[in-house]
Amino acid sequence: MSEETVNVRYMVDDVEEAVGFYTTLFGFEVISEALPAFADVRRGALRLLLSGPRSSAGRPMPDGRTPTAGGWNRIHFVVADIDAEVARLRQAGVAFRNDVITGPGGSQIVLDDPAGNPIELFQPAASSPPTP
Repeated sequence: MSEETVNVRYMVDDVEEAVGFYTTLFGFEVISEALPAFADVRRGALRLLLSGPRSSAGRPMPDGRTPTAGGWNRIHFVVADIDAEVARLRQAGVAFRNDVITGPGGSQIVLDDPAGNPIELFQPAASSPPTP
């Protein structure tokens, strides 16, 4: 079975900064750039569309609302050692929304990309299968 691409669009304040964040800290590869408005990056089957205020995705809606960065919907990375990943990212100056919390399925923490979009790191409990 071939792996399908999953596309996620994140609104960002600074496309170039977002590209650097995802490529440097999470191993994404640049697919294309139309700076300063847009870029898309890939990691495995995930294609992340980074849309800035000057992109078509940043245009106001008919009711006047403007798409903005942030919120709580998030991409979810399964990691083998959450403590090591948190230490690596803290050293890089990444902002976290919380501390690591642990439940029956494993441990998780939420961090922000440069535009305030959340990313969850998740380490499954030893007896639990990884969650998608």
